[in-house]
Amino acid sequence: MDHVLNVADYYVLTPYVYPASWPENGALRQIISLLVVTNLGAELLYLGFAYLSFYLIFDHKLMQHPQFVENQVRREITLATASLFWMSLPTVALFFAEIRGNSKLYNNVSDAPMGWHGVFLSIAGFLFFTDMCIYWIHRCMHHKSIYKHLHKQHHIFKIPTPFASHAFHPVDGFLQSLPYHVYPFLFPLHKVVYLSLFVFVNIWTVSIHDGDYCLPGPLIEVINGAAHHVDHHLYFNYNYGQYFTMWDRLAGSYRHPSVLLGKGPRDHISKLMAEGKPQSQ
Repeated sequence: MDHVLNVADYYVLTPYVYPASWPENGALRQIISLLVVTNLGAELLYLGFAYLSFYLIFDHKLMQHPQFVENQVRREITLATASLFWMSLPTVALFFAEIRGNSKLYNNVSDAPMGWHGVFLSIAGFLFFTDMCIYWIHRCMHHKSIYKHLHKQHHIFKIPTPFASHAFHPVDGFLQSLPYHVYPFLFPLHKVVYLSLFVFVNIWTVSIHDGDYCLPGPLIEVINGAAHHVDHHLYFNYNYGQYFTMWDRLAGSYRHPSVLLGKGPRDHISKLMAEGKPQSQ
């Protein structure tokens, strides 16, 4: 995050915002700057990629499904934008610790254990670690003593659109994002790779809510895509994974996507239309 902060300081904050008496490395200035940059960045990532996905990828016929909620898109956006603001507060504390040098992030490939091999291994390690942690955090969110207080807000949307991707209770959202922020405090990671992965996980979160249920045949058994995740929204106790199906398979919560069995949301809409039943909007 220090790269982002340095760019913001150089082009905007130092020449136009802060007085010259506030040094760039001052703790208070860094915290205020991180709050602004984190909020702005999170909202732009969410709204930008969700908007593109909704208008370029999402099948709008899914909005005819009887379980599509009234004013759902507006409700998804309202919940997500508010949640991202509150999530940013504890996230900034982690970013502040990072830019103060308390993480294992490094600037140069020469600083990586094993050089370029270490960089690629760190990417694989990040994906494995975050997928594992999010699976168990997500599954805990479905425990009856927790679900109704936190995760239920996300499951209001049985047929999610891309705008549902970040529509969580802020505590729920932060806990599920925590593995991304914890990883560089535990394992070495290149700073640019970390920023790239941070953008990637936001795009991925949008993609598993985008209503595009197509995956190349061999990957269906490995990758947790939108086809898997819509079954999680519809059937509740299945497909908790983030990127992969591995932990669902190991822990007995895997469900083969219903859309591939002719029993998905589109099939349900087609059946209702064939029967001449009215559709919700």
